[in-house]
Amino acid sequence: MATWRRDGRLTGGQRLLCAGLAGALSLSLTAPLELATVLAQVGVVRGHARGPWATGHRVFVVMFTDDLGHISQWSSIMAGSLAGMVSTIVTYPTDLIKTRLIVQNMLEPSYRGLLHAFSTIYQQEGFLALYRGVSLTVVGALPFSAGSLLVHMNLEKIWNGPRDQFSLPQNFANVCLAAAVTQTLSFPFETVKRKMQAQSPYLPHSGGVDVHFSGAVDCFRQIVKAQGILGLWNGLTANLLKIAPYFGIMFSTFEFCKRICLYQNGYILSPLSYKLTPGVDQSLQPQELRELKKFFKTRKLKSKKPTL
Repeated sequence: MATWRRDGRLTGGQRLLCAGLAGALSLSLTAPLELATVLAQVGVVRGHARGPWATGHRVFVVMFTDDLGHISQWSSIMAGSLAGMVSTIVTYPTDLIKTRLIVQNMLEPSYRGLLHAFSTIYQQEGFLALYRGVSLTVVGALPFSAGSLLVHMNLEKIWNGPRDQFSLPQNFANVCLAAAVTQTLSFPFETVKRKMQAQSPYLPHSGGVDVHFSGAVDCFRQIVKAQGILGLWNGLTANLLKIAPYFGIMFSTFEFCKRICLYQNGYILSPLSYKLTPGVDQSLQPQELRELKKFFKTRKLKSKKPTL
């Protein structure tokens, strides 16, 4: 049975740094496609590329939550789903604010930025408004997280090798395919969530949403009534164009940053490959390896001291 194992050769700070750099790069390169996806989901035909910086605040938390340790395949699926739901609930307000920033009329903006949007929504609509549509995200996280882990781990079986020995192209292919399949399955939940996030009686034209609804179930009903069942997948093309490079760039960048850290820690000979350093026990944690090197260095210096 396939397993997912945390790489103990990195410190917690190094994993967090790698995740942050990878997330920032992937967000910057795919921001225009994210904009197109959200506008298509909400039904708004105006706006400019604002909002990715709000998403950037979530990357460190979400990426660092994916540390599952060493568990079985089905346990990984369950843990992945729970981790996805917890991280979603914690970071949801910034996702809602990102949607509001993207869909607002930039000629007459209601919000000047992340903090102003947070303050305005809280004062006008109350704290719970920051979590409008969160139930759709939690429900949609189940097929997305579970499917992503399942597809990804079965792809690793196809490559027939340990995960930490995969090349960058292999890692890229794994994540892109898993993300594309699972995002397609959970996309209707995402569409309804975006419409619920954007809708507000305090915004001009109720936020510019193309259908009027009174709740999540009614939103599903109104979309199907006005646009047909395929209306639930509006924006999927732009999303698929975004999701593959987003996760691919993020994962590949994380792997490359990890190699740099492994090289810095002394586990591999070069950051350009996974060629292990001869004589180094790869099961040792960074602190243990440093202490061992310090011990041998001290003993070597003592052996060179002249005796009287």
